[in-house]
Amino acid sequence: MEIIKIIFSIFNEMSFYLLLGFLFAGILHVLVPQQLFSKYLSKNNWVSVLYATLFGIPLPLCSCGVIPTAMALYKEGASKGSVISFLIATPQTGVDSIIATYSLLGLPFAIIRPVAAFFTSIFAGLVTNIFTLKENNVKVSVQKNKDNQKLSFNQKIKKVFQYGYVEMMEDIGKMLLFGLVIAGLIAYFVPDNFFTIFKGNTLLTMLLILVVAIPMYVCATGSIPIAIALMMKGMSPGTALVLLMAGPAANIASMMVIGKVLGKKTFIVYLITLIIGAICFGLFIDNFLPASWFDVSKFAMTAHNHNGGFYCFKVICSFILFALLVNSILFKKNREEAEIMENNSTNKIAFKINGMSCNHCKNNVTKVISNLKSVKDVIVNLSEGIAYVDGNPTDEEIKTAVEAIGFEFKGRI
Repeated sequence: MEIIKIIFSIFNEMSFYLLLGFLFAGILHVLVPQQLFSKYLSKNNWVSVLYATLFGIPLPLCSCGVIPTAMALYKEGASKGSVISFLIATPQTGVDSIIATYSLLGLPFAIIRPVAAFFTSIFAGLVTNIFTLKENNVKVSVQKNKDNQKLSFNQKIKKVFQYGYVEMMEDIGKMLLFGLVIAGLIAYFVPDNFFTIFKGNTLLTMLLILVVAIPMYVCATGSIPIAIALMMKGMSPGTALVLLMAGPAANIASMMVIGKVLGKKTFIVYLITLIIGAICFGLFIDNFLPASWFDVSKFAMTAHNHNGGFYCFKVICSFILFALLVNSILFKKNREEAEIMENNSTNKIAFKINGMSCNHCKNNVTKVISNLKSVKDVIVNLSEGIAYVDGNPTDEEIKTAVEAIGFEFKGRI
């Protein structure tokens, strides 16, 4: 029962800010087309690295969704340096997670988190450019998206809410709930001041967190409750930042794709620069910034304060957010099946594609297949990992298209 109270108190503090963040994410998604990015990321210099970082920080892409997006940018001519910058900057932040960070960890963390992502991404991109200076960019010409009709104002508003409160929920809903559960378990089972066993050796703690965080899949928003739960057990704020940086920016799936598409050398640079950036900023926080900026004990007190109208407002927001999360998790498959039935045709060819895990994966697979001249239409079922294609493409065409952005082609069904 105590675990449920802890989870609810954290969820209650985040709910309003998450709803606001998802709304901003939808607005950003509708107003900023992905095609704009590749125009500025093709040069193998510091300017493309800067643009990639600035584009990536506010984008609401989850840890898995950033991979196909980055691979698509690479396919369209983005340099390896700019791709690595984008891969590090984007999953750590996002407008939704920045707002959620402010809700639980306060303004200093909400500022430092994107700043650390910015400089680490610039550093990683520049180092990548140096090590891949003699390599030529991959450039695959693609057609413009066939569905390029202008949306009316009402259609844009509908798309904002559809993306923010349906697609984004589907992408990170499970990870957010996972983070909340883990935070509750940590708060309940881990002894207070557990991290005092390291006797102030924050570097050792950071290395331990890196070993756990790098292979683990956790989104930028889902990592926040885990970080605050560990800080309440004595973990330093600098080490919490290491978790918030390394957890979302690296996981086994993304690392395998980076090594396969961008090469082992680029993968090693990506991992080393991410680790260096996370540790440097973590040590900077612990040694040079006031500890009072990162005091989470005030959260422990406010979590039990149930007085006032604002608390009732937060509870209402929590119920709304929970309903949206339940909707995204329980009815996602039903929506996909209805879409397939509605658009089903005996002329469609089914292809099995492995590696898709979110709506960004689905959208990127849809885009690269629909851009093939031999394809009239394509519908992707995310849950089953199947692309239903109307046209006469060869297996090799589909294989080349999907593997260029990091997915695995398994043939016709």
